[in-house]
Amino acid sequence: MIKLEKASDTDAEEILSMQQSAFAPLLKKYKDYETNPAAESLERVRERLAYTYTDTFFIVVENTKVGCIRIAHNNEVCTLKQILILPQFQGNGYAQTAIALAESLYSQKVWRLDTIKQENKLRHLYEKLEYKQTGKEQKVSDIMTLIFYQKIK
Repeated sequence: MIKLEKASDTDAEEILSMQQSAFAPLLKKYKDYETNPAAESLERVRERLAYTYTDTFFIVVENTKVGCIRIAHNNEVCTLKQILILPQFQGNGYAQTAIALAESLYSQKVWRLDTIKQENKLRHLYEKLEYKQTGKEQKVSDIMTLIFYQKIK
């Protein structure tokens, strides 16, 4: 059984460690030190945990933390800001289930996210969950472009 457990400011070091583990391959591949969570500072993780308009949850499977998900929210829109599954737990459908659980926690009808256009596996995940491309793209580097998605519940 998968559940989401709300993280607190005391969880910053654990979250950073999880980010470094999960996002290291993408950091190595794209060398995006500005936005990749594996390159973030502990202070930056703490800042985000303090925001009142974001919620960070651990993704927990049978009392084991397998990842994290972070949602930004306002009165009209929720944005999936980050989801990570630790490498040893990837490929088990945990991300898909965690996103569905997160969506069920909020009443907002509009959901948004962005992901790396070149990562077909990530795009497939979001498209399987009925997120649609908006047509907006943002070139980050010669080898990496962000693509934006939206879902109306």
